[in-house]
Parts: sequence; C-alpha cells; structure tokens
Amino acid sequence: MEYVEVLLPSVAVGVLFFFAMKALLNADRSERKAQAEADAEARTEGPEDGESKSDKTAG
Repeated sequence: MEYVEVLLPSVAVGVLFFFAMKALLNADRSERKAQAEADAEARTEGPEDGESKSDKTAG
C-alpha cells in the first residue's frame, strides 16, 4: 500500500499535465483551422472596390 501512496501524487500530476496539454493542443488546432478558413475567405473575396494592393499603397 505504501507504493500507492508514493506513486499516486506523481501519477495525478502526470494525468493533469496530459489533460492540460491536450486542451492546449486542441485550442491551437481550432485556432489554426479558424485562421485558415479566414485566410481562404479573404482570398476568395479578393480586394475590395476593385483595387489591388499596389493601387492602395501607390497613392
């Protein structure tokens, strides 16, 4: 029984670390997906008012 008492805190911290990292990676994946969708939408819409980027910066 003393092995359980010794190992339980380490196992508990390991489990907490696993779930924290899983949450971080899922959040990162969701953010990358949302950014990719926003980029794709911006590419399909194209420049507004028929102007290109060079027209906006030239004047």
